[in-house]
Amino acid sequence: MEKLKSIIPDRIKRTIEESGPEDLPSTCSTLLHWCLQTPLFHKILGELAGSDTALCGKNMEAALDFKRQGNSFFTKGDYASALHFYSKALRLAPIDAQDMEKNLVATLYVNRASSLYKMDRLVECLRDCNRAIVISPSYAKAWYRRGVANAALGNNHHATCDLKISGILEPSPSGKGHVERELKETRDKCRNKSSSVVHQDGRSQSCIDEKPKMKLNIVHTPTKGRGLTTEVDIPEATLVHTEQPYAMIILKRFRDTYCHYCFKELPVDVNPCPSCSIPVYCSQDCQLRAGGMFERNIPKSNSIHKSIPDELQKHIAEVIVTDRCKLDDNHFAEHRHECKGVNWPAVLPPDIVLAGRILCKAKHLADSFEHQIALDLAHNYAQTTPEDKLEFHIYAIVLLSCLQQSHDPKIQPDGVLIAQLVILISQIKVNSMAVVHMKSTDINVAPGESRAGGPSSSTLEQIRVGQAIYLSGSLFNHSCQPNVHAYFISRTLFVRSTKFVAAGCTLEISYGPQVGQWDLKDRQQRLHNDYSFECQCEGCVDLNLSDLVLNAFGCADRSCSGVVLEIGAAEYEKKRLRALQSSPNTSPSKQLQQHQTSRKEDIYYMACHMLTHESNQIKPGYCLNCGSHLDLEVAHIKMYEAEIPISRLQDAIDSEKLQINVLADAVRSFKLLKSVLHQYNKRIAEVLDILSQAFCLIGDLEAAIRYCKSSIEILEKLYAPDHIVIAYELWKLSSIQLAHGNSIYADSFKGVRLILSRYFGSQMEMILPQLESYTQQPC
Repeated sequence: MEKLKSIIPDRIKRTIEESGPEDLPSTCSTLLHWCLQTPLFHKILGELAGSDTALCGKNMEAALDFKRQGNSFFTKGDYASALHFYSKALRLAPIDAQDMEKNLVATLYVNRASSLYKMDRLVECLRDCNRAIVISPSYAKAWYRRGVANAALGNNHHATCDLKISGILEPSPSGKGHVERELKETRDKCRNKSSSVVHQDGRSQSCIDEKPKMKLNIVHTPTKGRGLTTEVDIPEATLVHTEQPYAMIILKRFRDTYCHYCFKELPVDVNPCPSCSIPVYCSQDCQLRAGGMFERNIPKSNSIHKSIPDELQKHIAEVIVTDRCKLDDNHFAEHRHECKGVNWPAVLPPDIVLAGRILCKAKHLADSFEHQIALDLAHNYAQTTPEDKLEFHIYAIVLLSCLQQSHDPKIQPDGVLIAQLVILISQIKVNSMAVVHMKSTDINVAPGESRAGGPSSSTLEQIRVGQAIYLSGSLFNHSCQPNVHAYFISRTLFVRSTKFVAAGCTLEISYGPQVGQWDLKDRQQRLHNDYSFECQCEGCVDLNLSDLVLNAFGCADRSCSGVVLEIGAAEYEKKRLRALQSSPNTSPSKQLQQHQTSRKEDIYYMACHMLTHESNQIKPGYCLNCGSHLDLEVAHIKMYEAEIPISRLQDAIDSEKLQINVLADAVRSFKLLKSVLHQYNKRIAEVLDILSQAFCLIGDLEAAIRYCKSSIEILEKLYAPDHIVIAYELWKLSSIQLAHGNSIYADSFKGVRLILSRYFGSQMEMILPQLESYTQQPC
């Protein structure tokens, strides 16, 4: 796109860069006319949407090559590698391809099922057998493998039926004899042991089905526009909202590890799209919901051997419909218009592909592209940067042209339709929510279990796997100190209160970094760049002591606990103080009194000088408490010197090749860093955490625990003791304590559960199933 952008005439660029929403039909029409006369545009369009250049379609030769590699590894007994190559072959195999007079896809599913069986992944083996049978109901080997898996699972009745069907369908005498022997063993087991069909635990579904118990009302505020509130008091940890997405898209780097529909981590038996090689799914259900029902790929059960008895015919029918989901007539299959093997869904940015899904959903609901693409969402096109305005125009024209060429020739791009798409892209930019999933490291390692190089510690992190539009969810306003928390289970958005919210108060989530994560200057700049507004939340308007120390230097007089700010932070704090001094309702003295009552800590006293002097006393490089001067240039040089060994230590931890001298250098550098930065500077906490990881790796768990606790003490002052970030750190601490055999881990873990229950309520264990393994550990 950069080449195309570079040759657009300056006259057209200037018109677009200076445009407002009302100018879009004209600017879009002008750029479209230029594009249609430009050879480079048609070349790009051919590469993105042309069938002759499509690289994302099926490829039988490549699939057969991967199958041969899988067979080779299976013969060698390397079943994990065989599984890997069979899965790659399935992603590329055409659904109707034949290999040695058998359906290639069905064969690959059976081969992968054999690998899964050897790896003792019986449930996954059973699912692959079902998939093979849906495609080829008369495939004797699929029924045999299913029978063996069911027998191993204790599903003896199903195993008997499967093996009987396999025996009838098996053409060779030797094969029939093999099936008969297996069937005899299964019957013997039936006599000695009752059948026990594996059932799914229903508790998870009840957690998903939790519903809000109050009605949300839309309100209009002078500073934030529309927002949401309720007419009743909301207790802490109350579910206030759930919603399914209007449209969503997975991010590129998670395409091979997360389901493209439900966004769950992929199982080992991934389910590929039957028509292209881009998406993979965790189940047949997700594949059908994303791509629609492919009836042509599902043979009817009566097409198999006519000599099969009626009771077995019934069993066959039950197996074939097991993975089918019932779709509503209005269901929009979000991937179907992309499912042509063309390149644009894989190449264009995710937010542009998301715009394509919204556009096609509008057509699906209205049965016409003449319908207005009108989502009731705010946009900031007028405040968008000139570069983004030009980019929105180009991508809108490219996307519509790709859809016209690869999906629906009836689409006729014109100035009006392109203008609507430009606004839609702008709406996506400011309204799409990052779909975040919780993930624990060492997820396959039991708590306290060792790994190579030293005892294992476990950490929690948030993984942004996709982005989505939630029409009602977009109405929640932002706060840097939010009172509700948004999280996701599969595709569903959940919003839960994290503190008591009085009736009539606005419900606010966080759009980005919160107080304690970034300081005032960085938060304001991020929100302005991404959303074009200046945040007026309590965390930005009222006194916030965390902002003072988060990136601060310490006083040159080390006996003083005062704060030294750099020029950027100092200017933002002066601006905030001037606003406080001009407001009688939020005067500095009142703010000071509130904090004196609620937080009698050292951090409170650091702000005393700032609040009791005029704002012009806040000078970069000068202590806010005693006024001492600190040479910021010298301080930065010392910081740089200290960071080099610490960076080297982080690299050693990442590679798990830690040498004692590298750790010793980092410990010395940390002392230098502490002599420059304020004691509550967030970087101090981060380096303490790095040192904790390092000592954990070399087996010095007492030191690891000590450094981890010191890091948490700082973070509790920057955030709050009950913030979710503290739960992440306590999780890490408890895992180290458990590895050390320290019974105090139970207290740390209790703190984890208390905090997480505020954020996730009854769904806590569902979001983090690892909690159960910690709970079961003896104290």
